Amino acid sequence: MAELTDKVIKYQQIVQQLLMDYAEVKPAYGEFEVETIFDTQRNHYQIVHLGWHHRRWVHHCLMHLDIRNEKIWIFYNSTEHDIAAELVDLGVPKQDIVLGFHPPFMREMTDYAVG
Repeated sequence: MAELTDKVIKYQQIVQQLLMDYAEVKPAYGEFEVETIFDTQRNHYQIVHLGWHHRRWVHHCLMHLDIRNEKIWIFYNSTEHDIAAELVDLGVPKQDIVLGFHPPFMREMTDYAVG
């Protein structure tokens, strides 16, 4: 396994704190648990809602971020919040943030990293 750099350790702390802050917010409807899932060895981070809404089981990924090659990849964000901008506010340079939910040709048109 690759050795963790100071940058990766810093990004792990930033991503975990950001997701823990979002996990404090309970959904406005339904009986949901909010789980944070942190795989710190492989650098996968998620918030998941699970529970019941109108007698229907719901299991929904709210956010999914990874750290790859010393960059924070945003793969999914189903909130109205701009978490890339929040990461910048927390000290992450735009060139270290990848909008992984966009194809590479679209990433080239943003102020963020391509990959």
